[in-house]
Amino acid sequence: MTTRRDLLHLLPGLALLAAWPTPAQRRDRPARIAMLDDAHEGGRANLWAIFRKRLQELGYAEGKNFLIEPRWSRGEGARLPALAAELVALKPDVIVTAGTPPALAAKQATSSIPIVALGVADPVGSGLVTSLARPDGNITGITNFGRDMAGKWLELVREIAPTASSLALLTDTDNKASMLIFRELQARARPLGIAVQVFDGRNRSNVERAFGAIARERMDGLIVSAAGALLEQRRQIIETAAHQRIPAVYGRTAYVDAGGLLSYGADLGPLWTRAADYVHRILQGTKPAELPIEQASTFKLVLNFKTAKALGLKIPQSILVRADVVIQ
Repeated sequence: MTTRRDLLHLLPGLALLAAWPTPAQRRDRPARIAMLDDAHEGGRANLWAIFRKRLQELGYAEGKNFLIEPRWSRGEGARLPALAAELVALKPDVIVTAGTPPALAAKQATSSIPIVALGVADPVGSGLVTSLARPDGNITGITNFGRDMAGKWLELVREIAPTASSLALLTDTDNKASMLIFRELQARARPLGIAVQVFDGRNRSNVERAFGAIARERMDGLIVSAAGALLEQRRQIIETAAHQRIPAVYGRTAYVDAGGLLSYGADLGPLWTRAADYVHRILQGTKPAELPIEQASTFKLVLNFKTAKALGLKIPQSILVRADVVIQ
């Protein structure tokens, strides 16, 4: 039986225990953040810079109290399992992934290290989690779009090429989420009498083969997905589309900034900022399962008017009034 005198003796110890820092707060080494990206080093450099900047705003100093261990598959999806295993062996405090294939590779590599997954298209449909509100185990993150993006891209193609009866989708065909989007695009296009073919664009030779088929079959339009594995080929894609005079809709603003015609997709900067917030909370002791997978809330329609004029395209007023940015 505990007496009042016993409790008085215990109180100082209990107070000291309550004041003692949690394991997440008590660090004798910098936090180690593993980073797995399916693009090349320069593909998302601007976005990772935003991630680092936000960590600094939260009080972290790179090299002092946090370190980043980066790995890029450079568009080679087959390398992702080995890269994920390599990062897990380093025993990082958290893994941050960019793209659906890296997130799935990290999930296969560990069920205990927290994972913050960025840029996953349809996290439930791709098998990453069973619920956005209550993600499984060690995974949380931010998704940039779902399969309904296919309908948005199709609508834009029909506005700039209203007589189109055949479309090409250039994407990462090893990306499970990209193929879900392809099937959604097919399903939406079929009732409109539009045929859709998918092509892989993860390297220069694949892009050449894709455009060769587009030219032979005289396809009327092109959609280039937001898959990170294609970013290294963006200039080749843009220049070939211009040479073949095929109207193209892109899933990332980066293509339009480089001379592409039209893009529609999530404003990615806030997603990378939010990822740093999630990493901070995890380092402070929050479990990934307590952090719902958030969905992008800001989307941008960007038009390169100079490219439209070069292609001889008359951009409808419906697009001009909706465009968030018009590059002259």
